Amino acid sequence: MPRQNTAQLLMIRPVGFAFNAQTAVNNAFQQESAGANTQQLALQEFDAFVTRLREAGVQVTVVEDTPEPATPDSIFPNNWVSFHEDGTVFLYPMFAINRRAERKPHVIETIREQFKVGEVIDFTDSEKEGLFLEGTGSMVLDRANKIAYACISPRTDRTLFEKWCERAGFTPCSFNSVDDKGGAVYHTNVMMCVADRYVVICLESIPDEKEKKAVIEQLERSGKTIISISLFQMNHFAGNMLQVENLKGEKILVMSQQAYDSLNTEQIQTLAAFNTILTGDLSTIETNGGGSARCMMAEVFLPKK
Repeated sequence: MPRQNTAQLLMIRPVGFAFNAQTAVNNAFQQESAGANTQQLALQEFDAFVTRLREAGVQVTVVEDTPEPATPDSIFPNNWVSFHEDGTVFLYPMFAINRRAERKPHVIETIREQFKVGEVIDFTDSEKEGLFLEGTGSMVLDRANKIAYACISPRTDRTLFEKWCERAGFTPCSFNSVDDKGGAVYHTNVMMCVADRYVVICLESIPDEKEKKAVIEQLERSGKTIISISLFQMNHFAGNMLQVENLKGEKILVMSQQAYDSLNTEQIQTLAAFNTILTGDLSTIETNGGGSARCMMAEVFLPKK
């Protein structure tokens, strides 16, 4: 059976992190911070977060970004690449033109040094047609049961999602998800997190009752305990969590401090009964980047060399 979790992560250390106007057009989570030290603060948050993960026994491969070409969102690598147990690497088409430059060869080369890379499957040609699928931001994967969940948005094309599922051997489950202002939720991984035995999901964000029922039934069929979060909690990145393992095989649920602080006592107790919870202050990254803990971690399921 495929593994749901990995102890191997890829993270990109930023050199020019900044508010990205090209992504802000459909990312309602982004707000530009006042002050000029955004990169410095983001770097401090990033380094402290990596340290916490490593201290918990998670293996983090950190690749330093390059100043040129300028990539203000490089800290979120899970949108352009995914690494799978059979050695497959997928490259994804990105909505923002300046995010496409994040696909830097030295990142893949660093992974090749440690892991066995088989076929590289490139979906990026779809950018020419204006069709996008932003990796495990657009899709939340139940790897163990081979089910992929996706909320359709300008960054997640339904046809492309279904094409990816067919290629990767996943069953697609797509639906619409909206925020408290009625706008499309830009990435599925801000409204749901699939773990080994449970799922954290903002069911409130799925307006169509038929679609909501279908999602719930799919989750229940796969044996997941459903932990529901509110739109308020989703807006504080409580959906943007990732369950990882450490080298002892212990499960760890990773989230930002803001996400943790938005949860109620019962939710925290339920989650803590399943696994350890690890948090970090990512407020600068969250505010300017519109992404949180999960977006920063690209899971590496490739076989080790």
